[in-house]
Amino acid sequence: MKLARAIHFDESDMNVYHSPARTGEWCISGGFEFSNWTEADLTGKPRQAFANGWLGCETFGRVTFVAVTQVEQAEIDTLAQALAEHFVQIYGAPDVATALPVAAEELGHMAELCEDHAPNTLLTVMRELTDAGVRESFRVIEAQDAGLEQFAIHGDLEE
Repeated sequence: MKLARAIHFDESDMNVYHSPARTGEWCISGGFEFSNWTEADLTGKPRQAFANGWLGCETFGRVTFVAVTQVEQAEIDTLAQALAEHFVQIYGAPDVATALPVAAEELGHMAELCEDHAPNTLLTVMRELTDAGVRESFRVIEAQDAGLEQFAIHGDLEE
């Protein structure tokens, strides 16, 4: 099974999100956070989180890029538990048992998004508010394999 981890290429996420995700933590879309948002909510750092932020499943911070990688079922189970607890503490779910299937569904959605991509494939998320609610779209940036021919100098040593 595959999931995605937060990745940083520079320090920009530390500046654009109120709470940046930690490099290497497992991530999901986290679009549910914005389900009741209106245009009035889309200002400053919250707007950046809405527009382009994946949700880290440990810090519940945001990150711009995630990289696809293998995940073990035991890790998925731990993430589901933490996410369910987050739903209870932050979103008012009645209890962890009730929130657990929803957490598993969120993780399943992310696993589906990652399943057909090679390890190290980068993903970005883009969101917009529509009359029907939050619309998410995803961009895939394929991992680049560096072949020897990219670095070898071809020529004749006899010249």
